Amino acid sequence: MTLVDSHCHLDFVPPGPERDAVIARARQAGVGAMLTISTKITEFPAVRAIAEAEPDVWCSVGIHPHEAAAEPETSVSVLRDLAEHPRVIGIGETGLDFYYEHSPRDRQASAFRTHAEAARLSGLPIIVHTRDADFETAEILVEEAAKGGLTGVIHCFSTGRELAEKAIELDFMISLSGIVTFKNAEPLRQIVRDLPLDRLLVETDAPYLAPVPKRGKQNEPAFLVHTADEVAKLKGISSEELARRTTENFYRLFAKARPAPPRT
Repeated sequence: MTLVDSHCHLDFVPPGPERDAVIARARQAGVGAMLTISTKITEFPAVRAIAEAEPDVWCSVGIHPHEAAAEPETSVSVLRDLAEHPRVIGIGETGLDFYYEHSPRDRQASAFRTHAEAARLSGLPIIVHTRDADFETAEILVEEAAKGGLTGVIHCFSTGRELAEKAIELDFMISLSGIVTFKNAEPLRQIVRDLPLDRLLVETDAPYLAPVPKRGKQNEPAFLVHTADEVAKLKGISSEELARRTTENFYRLFAKARPAPPRT
């Protein structure tokens, strides 16, 4: 069984033995690839370096909505140029977060549209973060998708059915995190039961959102197996089948990535 952690933050783990151990435990747990996510352009070189050093780690380039005001305002051309690196397979994470509002809403929306245009022109998927902004997120995605050539994923999906249905309509993927295992997540589980299997990915968002039975611990890609097991139960399939299908979905969406050769 081989899983892909479609969204984690390996740069949040101190470099050296600690990060090496996290990556090693992921491999031992059956995680065959990891996508480590950029949240700040100013720290992108460190993210890229992790992907350059590990054959089963890929990366994205982008600015998290929390950082939209603090980071230098970027352009489509800057994002496209950085995305030409062979280890960069996605644009983001970007989007809207109206829960914390660490950045003004207009600045978040402007950055979101810039990332969408860079994704469309580069041919790479956009990685979307949304919290307490379902309507506004869907509105921007519909407008940007209408220009053609936009693909992507709603990462760490935990919101409403309407956004899930709109994402499916736009041919986006939906990525599920450890939230799906939480005791109070039954509304989310009901939505997941109804989602098409060919649109699902799994992720950790590590070091955040450790799944049951690892709640309270610092999350890491090795814990992805617990989320995958829960999603498999919800879909009425084996964990092996869930791993196979979500891995296929990952490489279909992130088509620039290629599976790493088996480790000996």
